[in-house]
Amino acid sequence: MVDELPDELVWDILSRIKKTNDRNSLSLACKRFHELDNDQRQSIRVGCGLDPANEALTSLCNRFQNLAKVEITYSGWMSKLGKQLDDHGLLILSSCCPSLTDLTLSYCTVITDVGLRYLASCSKLSALKLNFTPRITGCGILSLVVGCRNLTLLHLIRCLNVTSVEWLEYLGKLETLEDLSIKNCRAIGEGDLVKLGLGWQNLKRLQFEVDANYRYMKVYDRLAVDRWQKQCIPCENMLELSLVNCIISPGRGLACVLGKCKNLEKIHLDMCVGVRDSDIIGLAQRSSNLRFISLRVPSDFSLPLLMNNALRLTDESLKAVAQNCSMLESVRISFSDGDFPSFSSFSLSGILSLIKMCPVRELALDHVYSFNDVGMEALCSAQFLEILELVRCQEISDEGLQLVGQFPQMRILRLSKCLGISDDGLKPLVGSYKLESLAVEDCPQISERGLQGAAKSISFRQDLSWMY
Repeated sequence: MVDELPDELVWDILSRIKKTNDRNSLSLACKRFHELDNDQRQSIRVGCGLDPANEALTSLCNRFQNLAKVEITYSGWMSKLGKQLDDHGLLILSSCCPSLTDLTLSYCTVITDVGLRYLASCSKLSALKLNFTPRITGCGILSLVVGCRNLTLLHLIRCLNVTSVEWLEYLGKLETLEDLSIKNCRAIGEGDLVKLGLGWQNLKRLQFEVDANYRYMKVYDRLAVDRWQKQCIPCENMLELSLVNCIISPGRGLACVLGKCKNLEKIHLDMCVGVRDSDIIGLAQRSSNLRFISLRVPSDFSLPLLMNNALRLTDESLKAVAQNCSMLESVRISFSDGDFPSFSSFSLSGILSLIKMCPVRELALDHVYSFNDVGMEALCSAQFLEILELVRCQEISDEGLQLVGQFPQMRILRLSKCLGISDDGLKPLVGSYKLESLAVEDCPQISERGLQGAAKSISFRQDLSWMY
Protein backbone atom coordinates (compact mmCIF):
# COMPACT_ATOMS: atom_id res chain seq x y z
CA MET A 1 0.00 0.00 0.00
CA VAL A 2 2.80 2.40 0.96
CA ASP A 3 4.64 1.60 -2.27
CA GLU A 4 1.75 3.09 -4.25
CA LEU A 5 1.90 6.48 -2.52
CA PRO A 6 3.61 9.31 -4.46
CA ASP A 7 7.00 10.43 -3.16
CA GLU A 8 5.69 13.91 -2.36
CA LEU A 9 3.09 12.48 0.05
CA VAL A 10 5.59 10.18 1.78
CA TRP A 11 8.01 13.09 2.17
CA ASP A 12 5.22 15.16 3.69
CA ILE A 13 4.46 12.37 6.17
CA LEU A 14 8.12 12.14 7.17
CA SER A 15 8.44 15.91 7.57
CA ARG A 16 5.64 15.88 10.14
CA ILE A 17 7.43 13.35 12.34
CA LYS A 18 9.79 15.38 14.55
CA LYS A 19 11.06 12.86 17.11
CA THR A 20 14.14 10.94 16.03
CA ASN A 21 13.00 7.71 17.72
CA ASP A 22 9.72 7.81 15.82
CA ARG A 23 11.48 8.32 12.49
CA ASN A 24 13.88 5.48 13.24
CA SER A 25 11.01 3.14 14.11
CA LEU A 26 9.18 4.05 10.91
CA SER A 27 12.30 3.45 8.83
CA LEU A 28 12.70 -0.02 10.34
CA ALA A 29 9.07 -0.87 9.61
CA CYS A 30 9.07 0.08 5.93
CA LYS A 31 11.86 -0.14 3.37
CA ARG A 32 10.50 2.75 1.33
CA PHE A 33 10.31 4.98 4.38
CA HIS A 34 13.87 3.93 5.16
CA GLU A 35 15.15 4.96 1.73
CA LEU A 36 13.33 8.28 1.68
CA ASP A 37 14.33 9.04 5.26
CA ASN A 38 17.96 8.59 4.26
CA ASP A 39 17.50 11.27 1.61
CA GLN A 40 15.41 13.60 3.74
CA ARG A 41 17.12 13.44 7.13
CA GLN A 42 18.86 16.76 7.64
CA SER A 43 19.81 16.62 11.31
CA ILE A 44 21.25 14.14 13.79
CA ARG A 45 22.25 14.24 17.45
CA VAL A 46 24.85 11.72 18.62
CA GLY A 47 27.21 11.28 21.55
CA CYS A 48 28.15 8.62 24.09
CA GLY A 49 26.57 5.83 22.02
CA LEU A 50 28.85 6.64 19.09
CA ASP A 51 31.35 3.77 19.47
CA PRO A 52 33.73 3.30 17.83
CA ALA A 53 33.21 7.00 17.22
CA ASN A 54 34.93 7.66 13.90
CA GLU A 55 33.64 4.50 12.24
CA ALA A 56 30.09 5.09 13.46
CA LEU A 57 30.14 8.70 12.28
CA THR A 58 31.36 7.60 8.85
CA SER A 59 28.46 5.16 8.62
CA LEU A 60 25.92 7.82 9.60
CA CYS A 61 27.31 10.36 7.13
CA ASN A 62 27.20 7.81 4.32
CA ARG A 63 23.61 6.90 5.17
CA PHE A 64 22.32 10.46 5.59
CA GLN A 65 24.03 12.34 2.78
CA ASN A 66 22.03 15.57 3.11
CA LEU A 67 22.87 16.34 6.71
CA ALA A 68 22.82 20.06 7.41
CA LYS A 69 22.67 20.10 11.22
CA VAL A 70 24.86 17.91 13.44
CA GLU A 71 25.05 17.91 17.24
CA ILE A 72 27.73 15.88 19.00
CA THR A 73 27.44 15.87 22.79
CA TYR A 74 29.35 13.87 25.40
CA SER A 75 27.51 15.07 28.49
CA GLY A 76 27.81 12.36 31.16
CA TRP A 77 30.62 10.61 29.28
CA MET A 78 32.87 8.13 31.12
CA SER A 79 35.90 6.26 29.79
CA LYS A 80 34.08 2.92 29.97
CA LEU A 81 31.72 4.20 27.25
CA GLY A 82 34.53 4.16 24.69
CA LYS A 83 36.71 6.81 23.13
CA GLN A 84 35.28 10.19 22.21
CA LEU A 85 35.20 11.60 18.72
CA ASP A 86 38.60 13.11 17.92
CA ASP A 87 40.05 15.50 15.34
CA HIS A 88 39.93 12.81 12.66
CA GLY A 89 36.19 12.56 13.28
CA LEU A 90 35.82 16.24 12.33
CA LEU A 91 37.83 15.53 9.17
CA ILE A 92 35.29 12.82 8.32
CA LEU A 93 32.46 15.23 9.03
CA SER A 94 33.91 17.94 6.80
CA SER A 95 34.55 15.47 3.99
CA CYS A 96 31.27 13.54 4.07
CA CYS A 97 28.79 16.33 4.87
CA PRO A 98 29.03 18.90 2.07
CA SER A 99 25.69 20.44 3.13
CA LEU A 100 26.71 21.05 6.75
CA THR A 101 25.46 24.46 7.95
CA ASP A 102 24.97 24.00 11.72
CA LEU A 103 27.38 22.21 14.10
CA THR A 104 27.28 21.84 17.89
CA LEU A 105 30.13 20.27 19.88
CA SER A 106 29.43 19.76 23.60
CA TYR A 107 31.83 18.24 26.14
CA CYS A 108 34.11 17.08 23.34
CA THR A 109 37.23 17.04 25.49
CA VAL A 110 39.71 15.55 23.01
CA ILE A 111 39.03 17.79 20.02
CA THR A 112 41.79 20.35 19.41
CA ASP A 113 42.54 23.23 17.06
CA VAL A 114 43.51 20.67 14.42
CA GLY A 115 39.91 19.50 14.24
CA LEU A 116 38.65 23.08 13.81
CA ARG A 117 41.09 23.58 10.93
CA TYR A 118 39.47 20.61 9.20
CA LEU A 119 36.08 22.28 9.63
CA ALA A 120 37.40 25.40 7.89
CA SER A 121 36.74 23.61 4.60
CA CYS A 122 32.97 23.58 5.33
CA SER A 123 32.17 26.63 3.23
CA LYS A 124 28.42 26.45 3.98
CA LEU A 125 28.85 26.38 7.76
CA SER A 126 26.86 29.29 9.20
CA ALA A 127 26.32 28.25 12.83
CA LEU A 128 28.87 26.88 15.33
CA LYS A 129 28.30 26.14 19.02
CA LEU A 130 31.14 25.03 21.28
CA ASN A 131 30.23 24.01 24.83
CA PHE A 132 33.11 22.99 27.10
CA THR A 133 35.73 22.10 24.53
CA PRO A 134 38.75 22.75 26.81
CA ARG A 135 41.52 21.97 24.30
CA ILE A 136 40.40 24.50 21.70
CA THR A 137 42.16 27.88 21.66
CA GLY A 138 41.68 31.20 19.92
CA CYS A 139 44.00 30.06 17.13
CA GLY A 140 41.67 27.21 16.23
CA ILE A 141 38.64 29.50 16.15
CA LEU A 142 40.54 31.99 13.99
CA SER A 143 41.45 29.29 11.45
CA LEU A 144 37.79 28.26 11.29
CA VAL A 145 36.32 31.73 10.79
CA VAL A 146 38.88 32.46 8.08
CA GLY A 147 37.61 29.43 6.13
CA CYS A 148 33.92 29.70 7.04
CA ARG A 149 33.16 33.18 5.80
CA ASN A 150 29.37 32.76 6.04
CA LEU A 151 29.29 32.33 9.80
CA THR A 152 26.24 34.12 11.24
CA LEU A 153 26.02 32.38 14.64
CA LEU A 154 28.85 31.65 17.08
CA HIS A 155 28.33 30.38 20.64
CA LEU A 156 31.28 29.78 22.98
CA ILE A 157 30.45 28.33 26.40
CA ARG A 158 33.15 27.51 28.96
CA CYS A 159 35.90 27.44 26.38
CA LEU A 160 38.57 27.95 29.01
CA ASN A 161 41.62 28.05 26.73
CA VAL A 162 40.35 30.67 24.31
CA THR A 163 42.65 33.50 25.36
CA SER A 164 43.30 35.38 22.12
CA VAL A 165 40.51 37.27 20.34
CA GLU A 166 41.93 37.91 16.87
CA TRP A 167 39.04 35.79 15.58
CA LEU A 168 36.61 38.37 16.97
CA GLU A 169 38.32 41.16 15.04
CA TYR A 170 38.27 39.05 11.86
CA LEU A 171 34.55 38.33 12.28
CA GLY A 172 33.96 42.05 12.67
CA LYS A 173 35.59 42.72 9.33
CA LEU A 174 33.41 40.09 7.63
CA GLU A 175 30.28 41.82 8.98
CA THR A 176 28.26 38.59 8.76
CA LEU A 177 27.75 37.72 12.43
CA GLU A 178 24.16 38.03 13.69
CA ASP A 179 24.20 35.94 16.88
CA LEU A 180 27.14 35.97 19.32
CA SER A 181 27.15 34.20 22.68
CA ILE A 182 30.18 34.10 24.98
CA LYS A 183 29.59 32.51 28.38
CA ASN A 184 32.11 31.80 31.13
CA CYS A 185 35.15 32.02 28.87
CA ARG A 186 37.43 33.34 31.58
CA ALA A 187 40.03 35.00 29.38
CA ILE A 188 37.53 37.01 27.34
CA GLY A 189 36.52 40.27 29.04
CA GLU A 190 33.94 42.93 28.35
CA GLY A 191 36.63 45.18 26.89
CA ASP A 192 37.50 42.63 24.20
CA LEU A 193 34.11 43.05 22.54
CA VAL A 194 35.18 46.40 21.10
CA LYS A 195 37.27 44.43 18.59
CA LEU A 196 34.11 43.39 16.80
CA GLY A 197 34.24 46.82 15.17
CA LEU A 198 31.83 47.26 12.28
CA GLY A 199 30.51 43.77 12.98
CA TRP A 200 28.20 45.36 15.55
CA GLN A 201 25.98 46.73 12.80
CA ASN A 202 24.61 43.32 11.76
CA LEU A 203 24.53 41.79 15.24
CA LYS A 204 20.95 40.94 16.28
CA ARG A 205 21.60 38.91 19.41
CA LEU A 206 24.37 39.20 22.01
CA GLN A 207 24.76 37.05 25.11
CA PHE A 208 27.77 37.79 27.28
CA GLU A 209 28.26 36.07 30.63
CA VAL A 210 31.25 36.40 32.91
CA ASP A 211 32.14 33.59 35.31
CA ALA A 212 31.08 35.04 38.67
CA ASN A 213 34.02 33.37 40.40
CA TYR A 214 36.46 35.22 38.14
CA ARG A 215 34.72 38.56 37.88
CA TYR A 216 36.90 41.52 38.76
CA MET A 217 36.74 45.28 38.42
CA LYS A 218 38.10 45.55 34.90
CA VAL A 219 40.91 48.07 34.55
CA TYR A 220 40.80 49.72 31.14
CA ASP A 221 43.88 51.45 29.86
CA ARG A 222 43.46 54.85 28.23
CA LEU A 223 43.69 53.38 24.72
CA ALA A 224 40.83 50.94 25.37
CA VAL A 225 38.65 53.68 26.84
CA ASP A 226 39.30 55.95 23.86
CA ARG A 227 38.51 53.17 21.42
CA TRP A 228 35.12 52.50 23.04
CA GLN A 229 34.27 56.20 23.11
CA LYS A 230 35.52 57.11 19.63
CA GLN A 231 34.32 54.04 17.77
CA CYS A 232 30.84 54.37 16.37
CA ILE A 233 29.07 51.25 17.64
CA PRO A 234 26.10 50.83 15.30
CA CYS A 235 23.66 48.67 17.26
CA GLU A 236 20.51 49.58 15.34
CA ASN A 237 19.85 45.95 14.43
CA MET A 238 20.31 44.56 17.95
CA LEU A 239 17.10 42.81 19.00
CA GLU A 240 18.20 40.78 22.03
CA LEU A 241 20.83 41.64 24.65
CA SER A 242 21.72 39.45 27.63
CA LEU A 243 24.49 40.44 30.07
CA VAL A 244 25.36 38.37 33.14
CA ASN A 245 27.89 39.23 35.88
CA CYS A 246 29.26 42.11 33.83
CA ILE A 247 30.84 45.35 34.96
CA ILE A 248 29.03 48.34 33.44
CA SER A 249 31.34 51.36 33.57
CA PRO A 250 30.10 54.79 32.40
CA GLY A 251 31.42 55.81 29.00
CA ARG A 252 33.20 52.57 28.25
CA GLY A 253 32.67 48.90 27.54
CA LEU A 254 29.15 47.56 27.55
CA ALA A 255 27.71 50.87 28.72
CA CYS A 256 28.41 52.12 25.18
CA VAL A 257 26.41 49.21 23.78
CA LEU A 258 23.45 49.94 26.04
CA GLY A 259 23.53 53.52 24.85
CA LYS A 260 23.36 52.66 21.14
CA CYS A 261 20.52 50.09 20.98
CA LYS A 262 17.48 51.54 19.18
CA ASN A 263 15.36 48.54 18.21
CA LEU A 264 15.87 46.26 21.18
CA GLU A 265 13.04 43.82 21.89
CA LYS A 266 14.56 41.79 24.73
CA ILE A 267 16.92 42.88 27.51
CA HIS A 268 18.28 40.66 30.31
CA LEU A 269 20.63 42.13 32.93
CA ASP A 270 21.69 39.60 35.56
CA MET A 271 23.92 40.72 38.47
CA CYS A 272 25.50 43.45 36.37
CA VAL A 273 27.39 45.80 38.66
CA GLY A 274 27.32 49.49 37.79
CA VAL A 275 24.06 49.73 35.84
CA ARG A 276 22.55 53.16 36.53
CA ASP A 277 19.08 54.59 36.21
CA SER A 278 20.36 56.73 33.35
CA ASP A 279 21.35 53.57 31.42
CA ILE A 280 17.85 52.07 31.66
CA ILE A 281 16.09 55.40 31.09
CA GLY A 282 18.13 56.06 27.94
CA LEU A 283 17.52 52.52 26.72
CA ALA A 284 13.77 52.85 27.27
CA GLN A 285 13.63 56.16 25.42
CA ARG A 286 15.45 54.72 22.38
CA SER A 287 13.98 51.18 22.32
CA SER A 288 10.24 51.73 22.20
CA ASN A 289 9.79 48.21 20.73
CA LEU A 290 10.93 46.55 23.96
CA ARG A 291 8.78 43.49 24.69
CA PHE A 292 10.78 41.65 27.37
CA ILE A 293 12.79 42.94 30.32
CA SER A 294 14.53 40.83 32.94
CA LEU A 295 16.49 42.41 35.78
CA ARG A 296 18.34 40.45 38.46
CA VAL A 297 19.71 43.05 40.79
CA PRO A 298 22.52 42.70 43.35
CA SER A 299 21.03 43.15 46.83
CA ASP A 300 22.45 45.73 49.21
CA PHE A 301 24.02 43.05 51.36
CA SER A 302 25.46 40.94 48.54
CA LEU A 303 27.51 43.91 47.32
CA PRO A 304 28.33 46.15 50.28
CA LEU A 305 30.30 48.53 48.04
CA LEU A 306 26.97 49.70 46.60
CA MET A 307 25.59 50.90 49.93
CA ASN A 308 24.70 54.60 49.76
CA ASN A 309 25.81 54.59 46.12
CA ALA A 310 23.87 56.18 43.27
CA LEU A 311 24.63 53.21 41.02
CA ARG A 312 21.68 51.22 42.33
CA LEU A 313 18.61 51.02 40.12
CA THR A 314 15.45 52.67 41.44
CA ASP A 315 11.80 53.15 40.45
CA GLU A 316 12.91 55.82 37.99
CA SER A 317 14.12 53.03 35.68
CA LEU A 318 10.84 51.11 35.83
CA LYS A 319 8.74 54.24 35.33
CA ALA A 320 10.80 55.21 32.26
CA VAL A 321 10.20 51.75 30.78
CA ALA A 322 6.48 52.03 31.57
CA GLN A 323 6.20 55.44 29.90
CA ASN A 324 8.19 54.62 26.75
CA CYS A 325 7.73 50.91 26.02
CA SER A 326 4.08 50.50 25.14
CA MET A 327 4.63 46.98 23.71
CA LEU A 328 6.14 45.46 26.86
CA GLU A 329 4.67 41.97 27.45
CA SER A 330 7.03 40.20 29.86
CA VAL A 331 8.61 41.49 33.08
CA ARG A 332 10.98 39.53 35.31
CA ILE A 333 12.47 41.14 38.43
CA SER A 334 14.74 39.35 40.86
CA PHE A 335 17.09 40.18 43.69
CA SER A 336 20.14 38.11 44.50
CA ASP A 337 20.09 35.68 47.39
CA GLY A 338 20.57 37.27 50.78
CA ASP A 339 19.29 37.17 54.31
CA PHE A 340 17.87 40.68 54.06
CA PRO A 341 15.72 42.49 51.51
CA SER A 342 17.04 45.32 49.39
CA PHE A 343 15.68 48.48 50.96
CA SER A 344 16.14 51.07 48.25
CA SER A 345 15.64 49.55 44.84
CA PHE A 346 12.25 48.86 43.25
CA SER A 347 9.17 49.66 45.29
CA LEU A 348 5.66 48.36 44.79
CA SER A 349 4.77 51.60 43.04
CA GLY A 350 7.51 51.15 40.46
CA ILE A 351 6.52 47.57 39.67
CA LEU A 352 2.83 48.42 39.37
CA SER A 353 3.59 51.28 36.98
CA LEU A 354 4.63 48.64 34.43
CA ILE A 355 1.40 46.71 34.93
CA LYS A 356 -0.79 49.80 34.63
CA MET A 357 0.83 51.35 31.56
CA CYS A 358 1.99 48.33 29.52
CA PRO A 359 0.19 45.25 28.14
CA VAL A 360 2.15 42.92 30.44
CA ARG A 361 1.12 39.29 29.90
CA GLU A 362 3.79 37.69 32.10
CA LEU A 363 5.08 38.86 35.49
CA ALA A 364 7.78 36.99 37.41
CA LEU A 365 9.06 38.20 40.79
CA ASP A 366 11.86 36.55 42.75
CA HIS A 367 12.90 37.70 46.24
CA VAL A 368 10.96 40.95 45.79
CA TYR A 369 10.00 41.89 49.35
CA SER A 370 8.21 45.07 48.29
CA PHE A 371 5.50 43.04 46.52
CA ASN A 372 2.77 42.15 49.01
CA ASP A 373 -1.00 41.66 49.31
CA VAL A 374 -1.57 45.23 48.17
CA GLY A 375 0.26 44.37 44.98
CA MET A 376 -1.92 41.29 44.51
CA GLU A 377 -5.00 43.45 44.92
CA ALA A 378 -3.71 45.84 42.25
CA LEU A 379 -3.34 42.91 39.83
CA CYS A 380 -7.12 42.45 39.92
CA SER A 381 -7.27 45.28 37.37
CA ALA A 382 -4.46 43.92 35.18
CA GLN A 383 -6.36 43.38 31.93
CA PHE A 384 -3.56 41.56 30.07
CA LEU A 385 -1.84 39.49 32.78
CA GLU A 386 -1.98 35.78 31.96
CA ILE A 387 1.09 34.32 33.70
CA LEU A 388 2.23 35.07 37.27
CA GLU A 389 5.32 33.56 38.89
CA LEU A 390 6.16 34.27 42.52
CA VAL A 391 9.41 32.97 44.00
CA ARG A 392 10.44 33.73 47.60
CA CYS A 393 7.94 36.59 47.84
CA GLN A 394 7.51 36.29 51.59
CA GLU A 395 5.21 39.30 52.08
CA ILE A 396 2.32 37.63 50.25
CA SER A 397 -0.22 35.90 52.50
CA ASP A 398 -3.29 33.74 51.92
CA GLU A 399 -5.37 36.90 51.75
CA GLY A 400 -3.42 38.09 48.73
CA LEU A 401 -3.31 34.66 47.09
CA GLN A 402 -7.10 34.34 47.31
CA LEU A 403 -7.40 37.28 44.91
CA VAL A 404 -5.92 35.30 42.00
CA GLY A 405 -9.39 34.14 41.04
CA GLN A 406 -10.29 37.78 40.35
CA PHE A 407 -7.45 38.38 37.89
CA PRO A 408 -9.27 38.88 34.55
CA GLN A 409 -7.06 36.86 32.17
CA MET A 410 -4.98 34.69 34.53
CA ARG A 411 -4.15 31.27 33.05
CA ILE A 412 -0.89 30.11 34.61
CA LEU A 413 0.29 30.48 38.23
CA ARG A 414 3.66 29.35 39.57
CA LEU A 415 4.55 29.50 43.28
CA SER A 416 7.95 28.61 44.70
CA LYS A 417 9.53 28.90 48.15
CA CYS A 418 6.81 31.25 49.46
CA LEU A 419 6.49 30.95 53.26
CA GLY A 420 3.37 33.02 53.88
CA ILE A 421 0.82 31.07 51.82
CA SER A 422 -1.02 27.84 52.58
CA ASP A 423 -3.83 25.63 51.28
CA ASP A 424 -6.31 28.25 52.48
CA GLY A 425 -5.05 30.70 49.88
CA LEU A 426 -5.95 28.28 47.08
CA LYS A 427 -9.46 27.42 48.29
CA PRO A 428 -11.28 29.99 46.07
CA LEU A 429 -9.67 28.35 43.02
CA VAL A 430 -10.76 24.80 43.92
CA GLY A 431 -13.51 23.71 41.59
CA SER A 432 -13.44 26.86 39.49
CA TYR A 433 -10.83 25.56 37.00
CA LYS A 434 -10.09 29.15 36.07
CA LEU A 435 -6.38 28.30 35.81
CA GLU A 436 -5.03 26.15 33.02
CA SER A 437 -1.88 25.38 34.96
CA LEU A 438 -0.82 25.61 38.63
CA ALA A 439 2.71 24.71 39.72
CA VAL A 440 3.78 24.74 43.37
CA GLU A 441 7.34 24.00 44.45
CA ASP A 442 8.87 23.98 47.92
CA CYS A 443 6.13 25.99 49.68
CA PRO A 444 6.09 24.39 53.16
CA GLN A 445 2.45 25.23 54.06
CA ILE A 446 0.90 24.02 50.80
CA SER A 447 0.08 20.33 50.43
CA GLU A 448 -0.52 18.31 47.30
CA ARG A 449 -4.04 17.64 48.52
CA GLY A 450 -4.72 21.39 48.74
CA LEU A 451 -4.03 21.72 45.00
CA GLN A 452 -6.63 19.19 43.89
CA GLY A 453 -9.22 20.82 41.64
CA ALA A 454 -7.50 24.23 41.67
CA ALA A 455 -6.46 24.06 38.00
CA LYS A 456 -6.82 21.92 34.91
CA SER A 457 -3.16 20.92 35.13
CA ILE A 458 -1.31 20.62 38.44
CA SER A 459 2.36 20.22 39.29
CA PHE A 460 3.61 19.75 42.87
CA ARG A 461 7.06 19.29 44.34
CA GLN A 462 8.19 19.54 47.94
CA ASP A 463 11.86 19.84 48.85
CA LEU A 464 12.43 21.99 51.93
CA SER A 465 16.20 21.63 52.10
CA TRP A 466 16.51 25.25 50.93
CA MET A 467 15.19 26.38 54.33
CA TYR A 468 18.02 24.86 56.32
